Order: sequence, then C-alpha cells, then structure tokens
Amino acid sequence: MIYVIAYDIGTTGVKTCLFSIDKKISLIAEEHRGYELYILENGGAEQDEHQWWDAMCITTKKIFEKVKIEPSQISGISFCSQMQGLVMVDEDGIPVRKPMSYMDQRATKEIKNGIQHGIQVSGCNVFKLIKSLIITKAVSLSVKDPVWKYKWIECNEKTNFEKTYKWLDVKEYLICKCTGNFVMTEDSAYSTMLYDTRKGKNCWSKTLCKMYGVKFEHLAEIIKSTDQAGSLTKKASEDLGLVHGIPVYGGGGDASLIGVGAGCVKVGDTHIYLGTSGWVSTIVDKQKVDIINMIASIVGAQKGQYNYFAEMETAGKCLEWVKDHLALDEIGIYIEKRHIPDNQEIIYKNLYNYLMETISTIEPGSGGVIFTPWLHGNRCPFEDPNAAGIFFNITLETGKTELIRSVVEGICYHLRWMLECQEKVIEVSDTIRFVGGGSLSAITAQILADITSHKIEVVKSPQNVGALGAAAVVGVGLGVIPNLETIRDYVEVEKFFIPNSNTKAIYERNFQVFKKLYKYNKKGFKDLHTDVEVLNEELSTLN
Repeated sequence: MIYVIAYDIGTTGVKTCLFSIDKKISLIAEEHRGYELYILENGGAEQDEHQWWDAMCITTKKIFEKVKIEPSQISGISFCSQMQGLVMVDEDGIPVRKPMSYMDQRATKEIKNGIQHGIQVSGCNVFKLIKSLIITKAVSLSVKDPVWKYKWIECNEKTNFEKTYKWLDVKEYLICKCTGNFVMTEDSAYSTMLYDTRKGKNCWSKTLCKMYGVKFEHLAEIIKSTDQAGSLTKKASEDLGLVHGIPVYGGGGDASLIGVGAGCVKVGDTHIYLGTSGWVSTIVDKQKVDIINMIASIVGAQKGQYNYFAEMETAGKCLEWVKDHLALDEIGIYIEKRHIPDNQEIIYKNLYNYLMETISTIEPGSGGVIFTPWLHGNRCPFEDPNAAGIFFNITLETGKTELIRSVVEGICYHLRWMLECQEKVIEVSDTIRFVGGGSLSAITAQILADITSHKIEVVKSPQNVGALGAAAVVGVGLGVIPNLETIRDYVEVEKFFIPNSNTKAIYERNFQVFKKLYKYNKKGFKDLHTDVEVLNEELSTLN
C-alpha cells in the first residue's frame, strides 16, 4: 500500500485529499479551503496565486493533524485543476501579474482583430479556421480562450508582457512552485489551441503560434499526465509540511481527470459534471469538432482517447447566486423563518440541503418559470459573453421556491441541450455518470434523469472524483496501477436514478421554450452590454 496526496484546484477553492492505493483507491482524509475569484467591471476574472499556495499549505498541514500517517510516508503528489487559465511568469517562476481565470472575457478587441475578420464561418476567418482545424481539430472561437488573454496582455500591459518567460496554466504554475520546473501536460497544452494533434506530431505548432502571434519561446515543455514533472524542492516541502524530494506528477485538468475519477475511461462513456461550471463529456477515439455548437474533442490523460466536450460557464455558480440573493439576501428576506429553541439541534445544518429539500415540495416545471443559467456569458451550444440569466414567465403566484427550483431545472435543461448536440455527432451512453458537488443532491440527480430521459448513476464521493483521478495518475506513474483504463474497477456506484415518465410532458414543453430564449433575447443582451460612452456618442450624433 502507498499513500499519495492529490490537490483539486477549483475555481473557488482547493480540496486536498489523502488517498491510499492498494487494490482500491481509498480516500483517507480531505481538507478544503476557499479563495477569491475577482470579477472586474471590464469583463476580467482574476485570482491570486498567493491564495492558491496558502490554501495548499494550510490544507496539507491540517490533513496530517487528522491522521496517523506521517509526511515521510507520502509516495507522490499530483493535481487536478481548473483549465484555460493564464499565468504568465518570469524566469524565477513568479507571476508578472495576477493569474487570469478561464472566465476572463475582456479580450474582445483581440479576438476581433485576431480571427473575427474577413470571410467568416461561425464568426471566424475561414482561412484561419481551416488551418487550425487541420492542425489541432479545434479553433479559438471563444473570447475566454487563453490565446486571447495572452494577446490582451501583449496589447494592454506591455511591461508585464516583456517580463514574461513562460506561459503556464493554473496547475502548471503550482507544479513550478513545487519543483522549479516549467512544464505543461498534454491536455493543458491542447486547451491553448496551439497543440498539433496530427499523427506523429503531438507537440506545439509553430504554424499556429505564427498565425496568432504567440512567441514560441514562451511555451513550456510538454509532458504526459503520468510523467514525473520533478521533485518537491526544499522550500516547497517546508511550506507544505512535506518531505523534500517527493515525486510530483503532471496530473491533469478537471476536464481530463474528473472523467477518469468517475470511471468513464472507455470509448462511449459519458459523464456530466456539475460544479462551479458544468459540462457533458463523452470518450471518443477519433477527434471530432462541431464548430456550430462549440464542441471539440479535447486531449485527455489517456493515450489515443479524447473527450468530446461541451461546457457551460456557470452551473453550480448559479446555486451559489441563489444562496446569496434568494435565500440569504441583503434585505433579510428568507424562504422561511422559524424559531428554534436553544436546546434543540438545528434541523438544517447545510443550507444547500435545505434549499434542495424546499424545492422538492414544488411540482416539476416550477409553475411554468424557466431560468437561463448564463450568469457569466456562455460557450456551448452558442458562444456569447453577453448572454445573461433570465427568470421567464413569473406570475403573481410565483414564489421564491418556484424561482429556486427553476434554477436547478434551468441548469439541467442546458445540460440536456449540450447532450443532444453531442448525440447529433456521436453515440453517448444510455447510462450517464453524474459527478461534482451538484450530484450530492438526490433531488438534482432525479431532475437531471427526468429532463434528459437517461438513467443517472452517482458514484461514491462524487465531489472528489477529480482528486481521485489525480491520485490514479500518481499510481500509474509509480507503477502500482497498470494503466488508467483499469480505473473503472476502482470506482463504486452508490446511487442510481431512473427517469420518471410522469414528468416527461411538462419538462419537454419547458425545454423547448428554454432553447428559444437565447434566440429571442440575443439582441437585447448585446444592447444592454453596450458601453454607456458609446451610447452617449450615438445620442450626440443624433442631436
């Protein structure tokens, strides 16, 4: 038996997990610590690298306060992380500015100048589109893609750009912090859309770098997820409370390793993730791309396999919004107020559990209210940074509970929309693995089953599948697990949910309306995001 530590680096916090690996991968202890996501008025979304590292150090030390295992018994560490961030660092591995989150969407001028010009298909210059599709089977069509963040810094922060030595993603920065080495795993490299996936290549594309105006020397060495990226430095080991020299493995992005941790490792396996963001992902053995619906086959942790991946930007983040603004809002209006005697245990320890229990009393369809979960723009099946949330069809009979249930249903409608887009191109599995923090709610899982008409399976500790995937990578790297294809044997299904045929008609009706809401409101979204200065100029011209 060996012990490993896996760091799950999310959008709003790090989860540090201690696993044992023998015939099974078993979670022994976990610790979580949150950090900030800074949303800026100009569309920026940034994080603080010091908060990432402090959270790792604090949670690692707390783990060993809870267990009898010693730091000297740890055989390796690895990461599962948010992807498509941008951390520009100098030669010492120090960021030249705050890291840019995958949610950052300020590079509107850069994407327009870089690819949205000339003869276009799906909003992309046709010649650049063809070149990119040939080389990497994808194209940077989203303002949130890393290359446009990179170009934004080049255009707007020239001093910071000149200081840059390497372009890293989130976990790659943390690997650098741990080892002093500048590397990038294959899946992270692919998410830059600068990676050549053609047979015999699997490397950075100088052609695409030239097309986008990216300095080739800024790109790090590419390694596999199961490769050792380096060893823990003395300084890093002191900070973390670990032992100097522990092997550090490449790990993977959340889009790669959450599927592995869910046990979806064979062609045709489909999983749905509901965390801060959300996605539908199916394993394929050949790269496919749907530029109309913004779905690509991304490189994963397994050789010769790809994740046909459709993403929504805000999923569980919508539930966080509900918690803050519908349940615990500033003016003190709550779903329900009740007196609890001092000697009585508080019935609802977890607010999310309470929210879920509350909406279970509301009939499917939320009284006709439909919510669109586009609180920070959207990527798939349409790319629009201006898209926003809507509560549609509110009446005098609508209460907070209907609104809250409609948020859960709206997230599930969008997941179904992405699933149906996948089904037009590939075969998805009849039974879908549902993972992430959102899958802890049996009510949400049942709603997802009812809305998608698929059997839904929830694995044990579904909120930790990313960390489990990172632990599996260490196991393969150390040679104690044969390969990642065997991981399904390590994953236990705890619950399953069968679609309720009685809800089919109401959900089908609402879903068809849901899909039309973006089309009907697209122009309105754009108008409401028009800069006030531009409006003033237009008014002065008319006058």
